[in-house]
Amino acid sequence: MAAFGRLLKDVRACTVCAAQLPLGPRPVVRMASSARLMIIGQAPGTKVHESGIPWDDRSGDQLRAWLGLDRDVFYDETRIAIMPMGFCYPGRDARGGDSPPRPECAPLWHDRLLAHLPGIELTLLVGQYAQARYLGTRRKSTLTATVQAWAEYLPGGLLPLPHPSWRNTGWQKRQPWFAADLLPVLRQQVARLL
Repeated sequence: MAAFGRLLKDVRACTVCAAQLPLGPRPVVRMASSARLMIIGQAPGTKVHESGIPWDDRSGDQLRAWLGLDRDVFYDETRIAIMPMGFCYPGRDARGGDSPPRPECAPLWHDRLLAHLPGIELTLLVGQYAQARYLGTRRKSTLTATVQAWAEYLPGGLLPLPHPSWRNTGWQKRQPWFAADLLPVLRQQVARLL
């Protein structure tokens, strides 16, 4: 347990890519060794950078609605571990959206953190970056195809999801199977674990 505490302290003090971070480093991660559900997202946005609380924004509201959880349960790190692909706010891209997660974080920290989480039974892969790393060659040619193939990954304890951003509202409307087929199974799995 002491080793895990030291590792989390090291993650939260990380400055590896500080020179590339427009708002400076502020790694955001929540977990305890007793967690059974893991959420791997993209990277904090500006609101999360300010608060230091993962998914503390409209995307988080949508994600909690998908999961059927209130804030108290969602932020109980003894049950739910939250780890992004990039731990700090990466800045803006040329189109005005958030830049991709910094590539240094996952190779540097993920495996070391996961080694301290033996009870994880389900990992939610939120967005294309988490899916690329954790599904590898099993990932389909598009995010839509990957998420639509969720039943292939679930027996291995993985469940791909789109990012719950308001920008994906149109995507959800064009994919009625997401709400009809995937979300009930997601809620059932989450309720079983928690």
